[in-house]
Amino acid sequence: MGSAPSPNWLSRFGDVDADPNQMRWKAVPPVGKADVSFLEGMFTMAGSGDASAKDGVSAHTYACNASMSARQEAFVSADGDMLIVPQEGVLHLRTEMGRICLSPCELCVVPRGIRFSVDAAGESRGYVFELFKGHWTLPPSLGPIGANGLANPRDFLYPTACYDTDENSSSAWTLITKFCGSFFSATTPSSPFDVVAWHGNYAPFKYDIQRFCAVGSVSYDHLDPSIYTVLTCPSDTPGEAIADFVIFPPRWMVMEQTFRPPYYHRNVMSELMGMIHGSYDAKAGFEPGGVSIHPCMTAHGPDAETFEKASKADTSIPEKFQAGLAFMFETSAVLKVPAAARQAEWRDTEYQKCWGGLARLFDPTTP
Repeated sequence: MGSAPSPNWLSRFGDVDADPNQMRWKAVPPVGKADVSFLEGMFTMAGSGDASAKDGVSAHTYACNASMSARQEAFVSADGDMLIVPQEGVLHLRTEMGRICLSPCELCVVPRGIRFSVDAAGESRGYVFELFKGHWTLPPSLGPIGANGLANPRDFLYPTACYDTDENSSSAWTLITKFCGSFFSATTPSSPFDVVAWHGNYAPFKYDIQRFCAVGSVSYDHLDPSIYTVLTCPSDTPGEAIADFVIFPPRWMVMEQTFRPPYYHRNVMSELMGMIHGSYDAKAGFEPGGVSIHPCMTAHGPDAETFEKASKADTSIPEKFQAGLAFMFETSAVLKVPAAARQAEWRDTEYQKCWGGLARLFDPTTP
């Protein structure tokens, strides 16, 4: 057994202390001049369960600038599907089924057991989400929406077979395996990317988030963000997902006599948010590359600045939000935040003060 590519990449959360507080982090710092691979740059932000039990989830950020293929390294996870969401920089994935070029505003899913390598085209960072049980899939039913909308199946792309034929393909490669949260290293006599052709539906795929067809209220009320679900992993409990990947895309907001941002709430699901670019319409100061976590049943919602602005808005005027792209990784698991993340230098320890300016406005004498 070899050591972990990153000492802060965790897959067992039984011994991680629970913390019900709302938390936020700025963007993970750049790696600088050091050569850091995709695996070495992995940093666990939160998780639940244990990969060895095939039960739970984990959420990470990554920051890297080096090429795994230049080192003749490949990786395979026996622990679960990996959802990769770049925020900055282009990633070139080489998989057993072919190659995938992955840019910000796109996502990629590499299923459990598929070998791949990641080459960073310069300074890169983003997010990774692991499922220890189940698989990422489209929502099983659009219900009253009908046949079309949200993430359309036609927009998901699979790689074309592409096998190595250069001089490095016949020389030794290092295969790093993640198994039950531990890492193992082995030497293969040639490149693992030697598949000449393939067929089937168990393969990596990518999706351009900008192709998402958003739906929303055209009368009143802020609807549940489940209407922005791109991918889900259903659980055995009807109506409850192991995890959802939800985006907050550019969209028209036309609801009248309505507080248009998300209302203040508690959620049986744990919410982890990230920011691809721009700004988030419900919270000032949430920067691209950052992370926020709102645990199960911990109250949260818009900050004081957003509340003040939205409360005075003229809702008879339609508004097109196109200032940014945020996402939410929502899970029925209770997320725990490792000590390394809680103590990270880029954590925003003043985050909870964003609600400090909220005044008590209820007046029972006012009709």
